[in-house]
Amino acid sequence: MISIKNLEKTYGEKRALSGISFEIQKGEICGYIGPNGAGKSTTVKIITGILAPSSGEVTVADIDVIANPEMVKPLLGYVPETGTVFESLSATEYLHFAGRMQNIPDTLVRERSALLLDYFGLAEAADRMMTSFSKGMKQKVIISTAMLHNPEVFFFDEPLDGLDAHSTLLFKELLHHLAIRGKTIFYCSHLLDVVERVCHRMIILKGGSIIAQGSIEELRDMTKQETLEEAFSILTESEEVEERTIRMLDQLGALV
Repeated sequence: MISIKNLEKTYGEKRALSGISFEIQKGEICGYIGPNGAGKSTTVKIITGILAPSSGEVTVADIDVIANPEMVKPLLGYVPETGTVFESLSATEYLHFAGRMQNIPDTLVRERSALLLDYFGLAEAADRMMTSFSKGMKQKVIISTAMLHNPEVFFFDEPLDGLDAHSTLLFKELLHHLAIRGKTIFYCSHLLDVVERVCHRMIILKGGSIIAQGSIEELRDMTKQETLEEAFSILTESEEVEERTIRMLDQLGALV
């Protein structure tokens, strides 16, 4: 469903992506993880047609994203890392606006909006201006917007930001059943425990290059570690967390 070949992106002399290649199959939930600045959001923006690459090939459902970005966008649902809403609108009005941008019939938008807002516990707040919404409530509207047109491929970049425990459980169950129904999910997050539980496969990025990919079992075997967090630390050569914490506190206490 997604095919990336030799993808590169440079900003002047800075190389954000260095010839990465991977494929994601239909119905797969793929975790895309890495340290801050590794190139995760850049990759997502290129695949979704928001950003042009410096070189390489990108196809989604056999459509060349670089040559035909407008053709591929109706197939995609995207929850960006820093998503925003028009707060002067109600949740219902915002979803209707999004539906018309996608050329969805108004009747269908009304039906789908009501279902999505009810699922995320926003039915009673649906007609309130979103200036009164919490961060988590706005995030639910953003996720609902990504689902409104029933896309084939979802891109979630830190989708749990602001969600409470119950909404997080709902969202994880939603991912599971979307994949069962053949939807493809590209999941970016720093919450490695969540990635470990919901994703079928991981791609680990560091400094714009892929340093490992595989199932959690394969990454465990590769690193001889029991958890994704431990494997991630080994693969990205992250400094041992306990040692770093103790050293910082010792040095902080010495500054008197």
